Amino acid sequence: MYFCYYHAVDDKTKAYIAFSHFLGIGPIKFQAIKKRFNTVEEAYKSNYLKLSSIVGAKTASKFIDFRKEFESVDYEKKFKEKNIKVIHQENKLFPKNLINIPDPPICIYVKGNYDLFDFDGKIISIVGTRMPTSYGQKATKDITYTLVGAGYSIVSGLALGIDSMAHSACIESGGPTIAVLGCGVDIVYPYSNRSLYKSILQNNGLIISEFPPGMTVLKGLFVARNRLISAFSSAVIVVEGSKRSGSLITAKYAAEQGKDVYAVPGLITSVMSEAPNLLIKEGAKPIISMDDLLQDFNIKRSKSAAKIDMKDLSKFELSIIEILKGGSMSTDEILDKHGKDLTLILQALTSLELKGYVVKNADGKYSLA
Repeated sequence: MYFCYYHAVDDKTKAYIAFSHFLGIGPIKFQAIKKRFNTVEEAYKSNYLKLSSIVGAKTASKFIDFRKEFESVDYEKKFKEKNIKVIHQENKLFPKNLINIPDPPICIYVKGNYDLFDFDGKIISIVGTRMPTSYGQKATKDITYTLVGAGYSIVSGLALGIDSMAHSACIESGGPTIAVLGCGVDIVYPYSNRSLYKSILQNNGLIISEFPPGMTVLKGLFVARNRLISAFSSAVIVVEGSKRSGSLITAKYAAEQGKDVYAVPGLITSVMSEAPNLLIKEGAKPIISMDDLLQDFNIKRSKSAAKIDMKDLSKFELSIIEILKGGSMSTDEILDKHGKDLTLILQALTSLELKGYVVKNADGKYSLA
């Protein structure tokens, strides 16, 4: 079950929504407007002369016309029907790591259980090519498993390839993930990721965009989206990509925002290694091994963080581990997913407990250690 609690659209929120919906005024122009007026409500209701002195005659004229049409739409009903929450810059829930960038979004639109997410916590972005090699796929999964096992959340852009794998691996490891879109939060793009989109919401993740609901996919919007991916994160990890990869844009934003940039080195003969190798040449930190990553993030290696090295486990025990990546479960839930004999499952759980891979909580449910 996923949801997003809803607040009525007051005058302040209405003004923010209006500026957000009007394409002629982006984050930079909006910041200039805020400096010239006492309140956003005042700016929204201002006349042509005042607006034109800030944004120019043509844009001011178009905004006046837009405002007339905007007033006729019941946005409160529209957002409620689509289970979308809107959070503007003056809302206390607006993430601090977004408000501190030079061009903060006017507001963000959210689907998912926003209340459960800690934006001041440990969040890392993992980005890369839409056409990863087998090496890039394995690196993405290993890095994600390691970070989620240490309590980190993963943010990416829901694109095919590395982005999707990072989201999926995060969910498999029982961690929440954030997908930042370059279109409206009610639009699944690419459409082939519709199952992943639903899975993110069903596993306490979030779908976020600064673009209003219904906004279709436009090339330039993805560049703007990348600055938010880095802004949400304490560090950005680039796995694979060509020298024209959009992941380089995300890395550039991260550096400008004072965030650490990491890259997975690759073969100099591989096109998909161009982006990370270039970043390393320019000063990004190379991820040579999981131990390097753990040390740099001050993470103590645990059994769960080392799940890819479970050579001492039987195939049956590994199958239990795979099931528990979906979160804590009772023996009945494990039995339902596994389909094997309950006695064998209990024996495996006991063995995993003794080896330190699994723990049993007060409610009798099992989870990865």
